[in-house]
Amino acid sequence: MADKNTRIAIVNHDKCKPKKCRQECKKSCPVVRMGKLCIEVTPQSKIVWISESLCIGCGICIKKCPFGALSIVNLPSNLEKETTHRYCANSFKLHRLPIPRPGEVLGLVGTNGIGKSTALKILAGKQKPNLGKYDNPPDWQEILTYFRGSELQNYFTKILEDDLRAIVKPQYVDQIPKTVKGSVGAILGRKDDTDTQTIVCKQLDLSHLRERNVEDLSGGELQRFACAVVCIQRADIFMFDEPSSYLDVKQRLKAAITIREVPILNVSYKPQTISPKFKGSVRALLHEKIRDAYTHPQFITDVMKPMQIESIIDQDVQNLSGGELQRVALTLCLGKPADVYLIDEPSAYLDSEQRLMAARVIKRYILHAKKTAFVVEHDFIMATYLADRVIVFDGIPSRHTYANTPQSLLAGMNRFLSLLEITFRRDPNNFRPRINKLNSIKDTEQKKSGNYFFLDD
Repeated sequence: MADKNTRIAIVNHDKCKPKKCRQECKKSCPVVRMGKLCIEVTPQSKIVWISESLCIGCGICIKKCPFGALSIVNLPSNLEKETTHRYCANSFKLHRLPIPRPGEVLGLVGTNGIGKSTALKILAGKQKPNLGKYDNPPDWQEILTYFRGSELQNYFTKILEDDLRAIVKPQYVDQIPKTVKGSVGAILGRKDDTDTQTIVCKQLDLSHLRERNVEDLSGGELQRFACAVVCIQRADIFMFDEPSSYLDVKQRLKAAITIREVPILNVSYKPQTISPKFKGSVRALLHEKIRDAYTHPQFITDVMKPMQIESIIDQDVQNLSGGELQRVALTLCLGKPADVYLIDEPSAYLDSEQRLMAARVIKRYILHAKKTAFVVEHDFIMATYLADRVIVFDGIPSRHTYANTPQSLLAGMNRFLSLLEITFRRDPNNFRPRINKLNSIKDTEQKKSGNYFFLDD
C-alpha cells in the first residue's frame, strides 16, 4: 500500500498572486473536480493553499500556474514522522538532522536553499525546531521526547542547560568592521582563552597585521582574522561558515590545516542575512543601472535566464541572500557597456552548480561581445575554466607584490603552483583538477618533471 504522505507542495509566496490570475491551479486540479478541497484559493486570498494529503502529484497545477509559483516534491518514502522543522504551510520542510560528534569535522554541502542554514541554526541553538507543527510549536520537553534515544537528545539537553558552548564564524566577513572596532592584536588578546593566538596568527599569516585596525583589513585578511578569533576561544562546537571565501589556494590550505587542528567539532554554518544599500526591487535596480541591456532579448538569453534573475526580479534587494545578490551583481556588471570588464570573485556565495553556470555565462558573454575581462578568482576549477591567459602575482601578501607578464593557462598555472609547491592532476572520472597528496608518487613525479599543473592522462 502506498504511503499516505509522500509529497510536499511548495507555494512561492513572492510569486503567487491570486488577485492577478484566474485561479487556474484550482480549476485544473482533477481532485478538486471530484469535489474534494485539494486546492483552496479565491481572488481575495493572499496565497493558494494545497492539501498535501489529497494531492496526487499529477503536476497539472504546476503547468497551469501563470506565475510559476507552485512545485510538488515527491519524497522517496513517507518522512512525515521525521519532520524536524517547517516555517509555514506549503513551504520548505526539513527532515531529520545531521548528528554532530565530538572530535570530528562535519561538513554540510548542498545547493542554496536545501536546508543547511536551517539545520545549523537548530544545532547552534539559535532556532527551536517545531517538528513540522508551525501553527502550534512544541515546547522543549516535547522536542526532547521526540529525539529520545538518539544522540541528539543529549545534544539538545546540553544546549538547554548551557553545558555546551557554540562559536560561529560568520559568512559575511565584510560586515565585521561595522560591529568590531580596534586593532587586530587587541581583539585577539581579549578573545584568547587558550593562549594559542601566537601560533594561530603565525599559521594564518596574521602576525604582521596585529597593529592594523580591523576596518583597514582586506577581504582575505578579514577572513583569516575571523577564523583566528574562533580558533583561539574555548568552546564545545566551532562553526565555520565558508572559511575559504576571499582566500587564495595557499591561504585556503593553511586555513584548512588550522581548522583541522581544533580538537573539537567543526561545523559549517550559513546565515542568509545581508544589508545591501539599494532600497527597492531587483527590477528597479536593473532599470536604474542597465535600463537598455536588461530588456534586450540577447542579454536576456545569454545572461538573465541562465543566472535565473527572473525568479527574483520582483523581490526586494535588501531581502536577497548572498548567492542571489552575487547573481544580480554579475548581471549588472555584464549589462554595462564597456571595453574591459573587471570581475572580482564571481564565485563568492554561489553553490557549485551556480558557480559553473556563472563561469559559462561570463565566458560566453565575453566571447560573443568580443571584449576583454580580468577575473580575480580563487576557485581553482572556475579559474581554469574561465582563463585564456594567466597573470601570476607573487611576493608577500599585504607588504609588496609583483605582477608577472600574461602567460598561457598551462605556463601560468605551472608557475603559480611551483611557488606553492603543490601539484595538480586531472581526475579520470570528471576531468576536474585535484591536488596530489604531498610526497605521493604522482606528486614526486610531477615535481621532478617540472609539471606542477595537471597533465592529460
